Amino acid sequence: MNQLEKEYEEIQPKIYAFFYAKTGNRATSQDLCHDTFYEACKNIASFNGESTLSTWMFAIANNLLKKFYRKNKYQQNLMEKLAAIPEADIHSVEELTEINEDAKMLLHHISKLDDAAREILLLRIYGELSFAEIGVLIGKSENYARVTFHRLKLRIQKMMEVTL
Repeated sequence: MNQLEKEYEEIQPKIYAFFYAKTGNRATSQDLCHDTFYEACKNIASFNGESTLSTWMFAIANNLLKKFYRKNKYQQNLMEKLAAIPEADIHSVEELTEINEDAKMLLHHISKLDDAAREILLLRIYGELSFAEIGVLIGKSENYARVTFHRLKLRIQKMMEVTL
């Protein structure tokens, strides 16, 4: 048995247990565990030995878990928002089409922004992260994230008004 197999057999049950304790779902835990090892193999060149392999793997696992929670929270919120639209508020197919067109237009305008601006908007709107969390992710201050988001929001609103 080579060193990699030995490490896998030692770390895999711990990572699976971590995911199972956090999600309470066997299938989800298995999927996340698989994704962790896939990401580790894909990015093994970035492992510099400053920490143990186990610590590095758990950092990957923790990031995947956060991504999983954000994705599920976004999907759940979207379903709740769609369910919360009273049918009385939508009187026709045209109104529903108009709502979809507005959403498409918003995403179109967001896609025109530079990468850094688009990331701030998407992390706040769809990721529902706090400005402090966004600041950490982009390597800037919480205030920078807050001010930039506000300016971008105003810019998008102007772009939407011009298009209408």
